[in-house]
Amino acid sequence: MGGPAGGSRSASRSGSAGAGRRVRALARAELTLLGRNRGAVFTALVVPLALPFSIRPALDRLELAKEGLSVGTTLLTAAIGFSFLFAVYTSLVSAYVARREELVLKRLRTGELSDPEILAGTALPAAVTGLAQAAVLCAGCAALLHTGAPKAPYLLLPGLLAGLVVSAALAALTASFTRTVESAQVTALPLVFVSMVGSGITVPTEVMPDRLASVCELLPLSPAIRLVRAGWTGQLGAYESLGALATALAWTIVAVFAVRRWFRWEPRR
Repeated sequence: MGGPAGGSRSASRSGSAGAGRRVRALARAELTLLGRNRGAVFTALVVPLALPFSIRPALDRLELAKEGLSVGTTLLTAAIGFSFLFAVYTSLVSAYVARREELVLKRLRTGELSDPEILAGTALPAAVTGLAQAAVLCAGCAALLHTGAPKAPYLLLPGLLAGLVVSAALAALTASFTRTVESAQVTALPLVFVSMVGSGITVPTEVMPDRLASVCELLPLSPAIRLVRAGWTGQLGAYESLGALATALAWTIVAVFAVRRWFRWEPRR
């Protein structure tokens, strides 16, 4: 009895290690390709850092203090939200479409990589970029905007992870309906616009009318933004935190199911 069980566990560990190596190898190749695309690098690295400053005048007119918010924490959350949208979501839509149209995805499927490994390996560089940006933004805003340390750090990490996972899953789904690399920016635009306006990135949901805020909190990136902001302010109870996590999980499940159902591995003709 002990022999077969031990062999099964060993095989499982070996399989997991092999999958990890394959995903890392694909991620390194994807990172090399990303570095050669100057437009994608600019969008991923510069846009999330520059856009928050464009909304500063509008924030000064909002009554943030009444909701326990400050300009610093609001700008920080906006910057991280823009990182989700541009460093992860839009860059991955273009990456998935480009690899599909260049027959890279089709060739990868003939090897040892499974479909989830291919998608994860392609997404990993963008996700790491988004996570690194978030770390830099948190440190920079703490120093320059006097946001201080997060009051609920246990909410900050789940918020970051939820934002990265949902953005990557929705990028794969959007790529399924995108015909060319040139049209990727157009097909990604609806989610970008809706998230910027309604998910609390440019305008915190806390300052919206209650009925409108209740609707906006159901948008794909709203739970992540809500958790990230609450990580700094500490103004989110256990019930609300669990609700945000459940909404993020629901969007992830829906997006993954849709990707499994509709993702295209070969060029659209």
